[in-house]
Formats: sequence, C-alpha cells, structure tokens
Amino acid sequence: MDFTPTEEQQAARELAARIFGDLATHERLTAAGTGTDAELWKALCAAGLPESVEETGLLGLVLLAEEQGRTTAQVPFTVSCVYGLLAVARHGTEDQRARLLPGLRDGTTVVTGAFPAVAGTGAVRVDAEGRLTGTLDRVPWLRDATHVLVPAEDRTLWLVRTADAARPVEPVDLTAPWSAGRLTLDGVRGERLGERLGERLGERLGERAGSLDGRPSDGSHGSPSGRPAGGSSHGTPYADVLAAARIAFAGLQAGVCAGSLARAVAYTSEREQFGRPLSSHQAVQLRAADAHMDTESIRVTAYEAAWRHDEGLPVGEHALTAAWWAAEAGRRVVHAGQHLHGGLGADLDHPVHRHFLWGRQLDAYLGCGTELLAELGDLLAKGAAA
Repeated sequence: MDFTPTEEQQAARELAARIFGDLATHERLTAAGTGTDAELWKALCAAGLPESVEETGLLGLVLLAEEQGRTTAQVPFTVSCVYGLLAVARHGTEDQRARLLPGLRDGTTVVTGAFPAVAGTGAVRVDAEGRLTGTLDRVPWLRDATHVLVPAEDRTLWLVRTADAARPVEPVDLTAPWSAGRLTLDGVRGERLGERLGERLGERLGERAGSLDGRPSDGSHGSPSGRPAGGSSHGTPYADVLAAARIAFAGLQAGVCAGSLARAVAYTSEREQFGRPLSSHQAVQLRAADAHMDTESIRVTAYEAAWRHDEGLPVGEHALTAAWWAAEAGRRVVHAGQHLHGGLGADLDHPVHRHFLWGRQLDAYLGCGTELLAELGDLLAKGAAA
C-alpha cells in the first residue's frame, strides 16, 4: 500500500485548499445560512476540480473532500462527485456518460444520493416500467441537485430528475447546513444506471483495447490504476457506490476533525489561564493528543479504503471500517474541539461550532457506530463461513 499522492492528486489538493481557504471564510459561511455558496461552487468548477476526480480516482476525491471538510464549505462538491461523476463514469452506459459527464465536470449538473445510512433499508419501489414510488425524507444537497441517484428496494440504481418529482422539493433542516430536502416520488419515471457488471466490464475492456491513446472512446478518463472507468470488481453497482460514498464521507469527516482541532490548538495556544497558555496544561495536551490520534485514524482508514477501491481490490470491510472511525471517532473529536474552547465553545456563532455540527451530521449520515459495527460483523461472519 502506498498512500503517497501522485503529482496530479497533490496539485489538485493544493488548488482545492487555496480556493476553499480563500472563499469558505467564516463571514461568507455565515452569510450563506443553510444555503450553498454559489460563487465558491462556480470557482471550484472553473478550476476543473470536479473533472480532476475522474483522473485522480476515489483517493483523489478523499483528498479534496478533506479540504472541503477542513473549511466546512457549503457546496455539493463531495456528494456530486461520488454519487454523480464517479458513479456515472464507473457504471453508466455509453449514452449516460456522454449526456451526463460533461455537466458533472463543469458543475451545471449536480447529482446527490438518497442512500440509506444502513445498507438494504431503502423504501423506494420500482415497477416493471421503471416508475419509482416512495418518499425520501432527508436528502443532502437536494435543493441544489438536478438529479438524485436513488437505490430501489431491489438495490438497482436509478437516476431521477428533481424537476420530475411529484411535488416540489421541500426544504429540510439538518444538523449541518447541507441544503437538504424531502423528495416525494409518485410513479416518477427513472433512468436505470448502467447494465449488468459483466456486460459493462467486457464492453469497457473492449473499448479500451480499441482506443489508440489508451483512453475510453467516449472521452471519459480511466482510473488511476490504469483500469477502465466502466465496470467494477466490487460487486453490484449498489455495493460499489455505497462503499465509495462511505469512503468519501469519511474523508470529509477527516477534514472536519482536522479543522476543529486546528482551531482548538490555535485558541489554547493564545488563551492564558493563571499566567500560562492553556496549551501548557497537561489535561489540555492529553485531550488534544487523543483528538489528533482519532483524526489520523479516520484519515488513514479512509486513505486505505480509497486506495483499495481505485486498485480494484475488495473494499466492503474497509469502507465500513473507515465509516465506523469517521462516525465514532469523529464525534469524539468535534466534542473535544468545542470543549477545548471552554465557554467560547458554547457560542453558536463561533466557527468551531460549525465543525461540531458537521461532525455530528456526518456521524448520523454514515449510520452511527453501533449500526456500522453490526453490519461489519455480519460481513466478517459471512466471510468466515464462506
């Protein structure tokens, strides 16, 4: 395993850090309220960062998601890349890639996902004609999305245009300001994402062999490991997208925790008590050290899972492990970050409170630690019995 970023991944990460740092300021986030910062989203897309994920893979997305989480930037970057760009590039048909990828690259098309926190708990039914029925109560970034990737009860994946929903999107307030909404589907016709994996992989291998420059003939990028973008070795499209989403949001949580801890370190280094900086007290040092180790655990498990995903290796257990660390340790870190600010941490307008909200939201969105452990235990038991 080698998690060292490639030159392309490092360049994209540095560019993202600069854009997020310049535009996702406390003042701008406060002004945005619970909505999206349209100027920031435009800047990210103009810089080609969503498109870069096609070349840098899921590990590249995790690195960029870290930078988003570090500043708690209110844009649908991570969600559209994992549920839209990567999902369509890996599992979409040739026609779907040709229609959707250009818009996903330049940000005019935004895809969110209505995935449940726990695998297999979807409530959307689909009939023989591809009409979907069900209510999606809390979909992140739905108010910004043009499409929603919806898993049906049979675990097939369907793209639904938000404009085709039975009712207008109803705004929903989450713990974090994720521009969420409720989507009601009442016989809405969806578009199934891709085909059966064997057919898709064979088709894409044939396209790659027939392409003179080694890139897919539709203009989409290959994976960082040199494997074709279409197809997957990670089971069904549902399992692959769910694993990728867990890994990407674990990367987002790593950034949220790093940002919270950085604020706590800066505050305790400047704030004095009894004539000494708070950071000189052993209790503060130990709490910060624990938070640092938790943050690094989230980061390394997310990196490993993303690397395995890009290399086409089995990733289900690793995605659940990364998600568990992000949920369980992430909650501890954002609590520690707020606690280390003392009474100032109780100020709802203080920047560290935003990290607290994002950390708790990601904990809930990933499924909470006990649920993830139960699913991981079932997966390990099935593997041992096989």
